[in-house]
Amino acid sequence: MKTRFVILFITLFCFVSFLQAQSLADRIGVCTSVNKALLLKQAGCSYVEIGIRSFLMPDQPDSAFAANLQVAKEAELPLYSGNSFFPGDIRLTGPDVCLDEILKYGKVAIRRAHEVGVKILVLGSGNARNIPDGFSREEATGQFTTLCRKLAEYAADYDVYVVVEPLQSSETNFINTVRQGTEIAKAVDHPNLGVLADFFHMLRENEDAGALIDAGKWLKHCHIAENEIRSAPGVKGDDFTPFFKALHQAGYAGALSIECKWDNMDNQLATSVAAIKEQIRKSY
Repeated sequence: MKTRFVILFITLFCFVSFLQAQSLADRIGVCTSVNKALLLKQAGCSYVEIGIRSFLMPDQPDSAFAANLQVAKEAELPLYSGNSFFPGDIRLTGPDVCLDEILKYGKVAIRRAHEVGVKILVLGSGNARNIPDGFSREEATGQFTTLCRKLAEYAADYDVYVVVEPLQSSETNFINTVRQGTEIAKAVDHPNLGVLADFFHMLRENEDAGALIDAGKWLKHCHIAENEIRSAPGVKGDDFTPFFKALHQAGYAGALSIECKWDNMDNQLATSVAAIKEQIRKSY
């Protein structure tokens, strides 16, 4: 058992070093289930972005999670990141916030992320962080900032990073732009707390690529999808080169996950990955 974990640790260390050394075109993954790992590998991806609630199962005992831990060890690709953190019934802002309950759930997610090799936990959770009507935005910001700081402090013990994901205003009324997310990261001021840039949400909020440069060291992860119907890159032909040029200028060293609506992922993935890589090559 000890030998297995040593091998897993060495593999993960080498993979993280690989991510840091390679170009962005070699750091592309997909938000999907682990059983798609071979498809991703064949299409030129380097990792899987899992669902935190579905795969890490923070609300379930370790015995229930054991099967997924084994799946992670046998996966065709590393599990580098995870999204869908908190369910809507765990309130992150408002009068019904219970910080102990939030942290109990969050700490399990962080610990299990470490166990399967996940380095980035995406804190989107638009419903959970939505500010209730009549509640002070200033107080909600304080609640969320405190939570992020505590999650980051715990994540540091496991070499995991929590990244705040700005979401379009139709999905949440709190943190809609990369600049707003960056302000949270700056307020927390912890190396294990950063911000995510989702190009789809940036396009929906008409946020310019300069936000990526402004985010600087706080930008730790990115998502991508086309604007009109959240299609896979390459379907409608959206031009992402302004974003890629900004990432290059910012010295971005993180990864890029495709998070989109697929018509047929098996048929579309390779073409989509190729389209992204071509735009990256034009931008770097």
